[in-house]
Amino acid sequence: MSLHEAPGRFTVLIPARLASTRLPDKPLADIGGLPMVVRVARQALRSAAQRCVVAADDMRIVQACEAHGVNAILTRVDHLSGSDRLAEACTVLGLADDEVVVNVQGDEPLIDPGLINAVAQELHARPDCVMSTAAHAIDELADFLNPNVVKVVLDRQRTALYFSRAPIPWWRDGMASGALAALPEPRPLRHVGVYAYRAGFLRRFPGLEPAPLEATESLEQLRVLWHGERIAVHLSPVAPGAGVDTPQDLERVRRLLSQG
Repeated sequence: MSLHEAPGRFTVLIPARLASTRLPDKPLADIGGLPMVVRVARQALRSAAQRCVVAADDMRIVQACEAHGVNAILTRVDHLSGSDRLAEACTVLGLADDEVVVNVQGDEPLIDPGLINAVAQELHARPDCVMSTAAHAIDELADFLNPNVVKVVLDRQRTALYFSRAPIPWWRDGMASGALAALPEPRPLRHVGVYAYRAGFLRRFPGLEPAPLEATESLEQLRVLWHGERIAVHLSPVAPGAGVDTPQDLERVRRLLSQG
């Protein structure tokens, strides 16, 4: 689907947690006069979503959102993951099991609204899947080898076979000289961390037994595959905008937005 094609109905949920070891009070970090979580929500509201709600763990985040006209709800502080927080939000909001929910991370102020639409539409088009996500082709060998860049391999229907921090698929013949010197063809795929869920599955997900593979790779989405569920993958022609994990990331995004 085109990044700008209108998808079926969906809701955007943005999990926002105040505690962050690398960037304290990250959702409230100022970017051009607005808290970061408000920037994220405004980007999400440019998509075709019927509504956008921030699921916060602190009243200060809720108040910051409300001050800028962004819907927000307060959720428990003891959730282990963003998925757990969104599961609670689905219940609070009374979403029907078949409704599509797109999880946009609260530290993605440059997220493309068209990508949000595309991931939602991917799930609408795939009744065999409980989730959808996105990926794009890797252009740099360093990214392929970087364990912080998550890779995904797909079947012919663009359903995820596996996610890994390892360089997959491994190019056997590329090691002829003793070290990998180039990327395999077709290009491997980098996973982009934006997800759409059916609300019923999202509510069920926290109760699923964690997968051994999930613990090994430290990738929560492997729990879905381990339990025999399917994840559809939208192939994006472009890389996503920069997220914010560190003070250096924050300064980079501030500069990008100040340049218009």
